[in-house]
Amino acid sequence: MKPFVLLASRAEDDAADDEYAQVLRFGGLDEGSLVRVRMEAGPMPAIDLDAISGIVVGGSPFDASTPADRKSATQVRVEREMSALLDQVVPRDVPFLGACYGVGTLGTHQGGVIDRTYAEPIGAVRVTLTPEGRRDPLLADVPEAFDAFVGHKEACRVLPPTATLLASSPTCPVQMFRVGRNLYATQFHPELDVAGISARIRIYGGYGYYEPGEQEQVLARVASADVWAPPRILAAFVERYRRR
Repeated sequence: MKPFVLLASRAEDDAADDEYAQVLRFGGLDEGSLVRVRMEAGPMPAIDLDAISGIVVGGSPFDASTPADRKSATQVRVEREMSALLDQVVPRDVPFLGACYGVGTLGTHQGGVIDRTYAEPIGAVRVTLTPEGRRDPLLADVPEAFDAFVGHKEACRVLPPTATLLASSPTCPVQMFRVGRNLYATQFHPELDVAGISARIRIYGGYGYYEPGEQEQVLARVASADVWAPPRILAAFVERYRRR
């Protein structure tokens, strides 16, 4: 089988390694079938789209809605490289699954509006499939409504004109969308279980996702969540495209 590519941009080694491990685990992949590219570490290498099964984009501390003059040189470079890659990926309808940061990258590229209107604190939210979502093959193995982990400072306020809305929640109307037949973006995290999000909570304690001194409360809140369905989406993505 052709490998998948994980495009990551977490500068913290613990967070980057945990994300890679979670994608391996829930995707049912081994290290030989998932090539990791740490975009924050240097220029993105050339990706031969004919030699891969698909692309997974992990979460990121980068916010697309940050004013341009406040973005780091690394973020500007990563955004430029991602846009150039999507210039190739979108017209070819190459399988793509972007988690959290994927909404910012694919949504911006396709003309959506990403801002801080629908930010959500770290925790589990109830996500409901749209009629189109219920018909989508990637969501065939999840219920019409399920809990998913979120934690983001920005989200998609206006859906791209090229996109089909697949899932929503009361606090964030755009939780998942599809572009073309094979490009997907989720605002929630399909790669996280309780252990995974607990690790992120500890690693990103000073990044503004919760107030100082609230870490134990946030950890307790996620520990009681029953989040089992979202990883099935990642597994379905791998299964659907691993033999393309």
